Amino acid sequence: MTTIKVWDGFIRCFHWLLVISIAVLYFSVEEGMIELHFVAGFFTLALIVTRIVWGIVGSRTAKLSGLIHSPKAVLQGLKKPIDTIGHSAPGSYMVIAFFTLILTQLITGLMSSDGILTDGPLVEYVSSDTVDFANWLHHLNFDILLYAIGLHIAAIVVYKIKGKPLVKAMITGEKASKSNGVKSSVTKSPWLAWAIFAGLLLILAFTWGQEPLQYLFG
Repeated sequence: MTTIKVWDGFIRCFHWLLVISIAVLYFSVEEGMIELHFVAGFFTLALIVTRIVWGIVGSRTAKLSGLIHSPKAVLQGLKKPIDTIGHSAPGSYMVIAFFTLILTQLITGLMSSDGILTDGPLVEYVSSDTVDFANWLHHLNFDILLYAIGLHIAAIVVYKIKGKPLVKAMITGEKASKSNGVKSSVTKSPWLAWAIFAGLLLILAFTWGQEPLQYLFG
């Protein structure tokens, strides 16, 4: 049995920061704290865009190409979990689903409006019909996202029962592997990812984020 470093620092922080940001998005909209909702949305946008870029230039286990598996591989992975370095085939499909749902939520949020006081930063560039559709999809998609989160938690529990501590691996970045000939680390330094993330945050803060930030901290 070999211990392998499979998740770099950015991937691990991305996972937990995404959990926190989704919780803040949910809490803020439920409490009517729309400025906080926008700030959390911009933070999540910078996070997910950085993750996509890191999926192109980052660590081996962060690669988006590693998420592509055939339906046959997914079925085989569901029947008998396979010892993999990164995401399993079923896990990869879940990651793709989350990326799709979160991007849909963010894009529709940018084009949503309450019709009274609050408009997303892209509302002025689209038609009223598009805004109405974005409002509808924004609410529907978040419900679907919550169901997906529930499914994800259930899967983590099942894998834990089967002896695969996924949460621990996402905290430490390490996992035990029976594979021979695998390097003790398949990760890259995350500093480029953090630089991209910081740059995106600054751009969003000085463009779309000025008004809600001033309201929250002014």
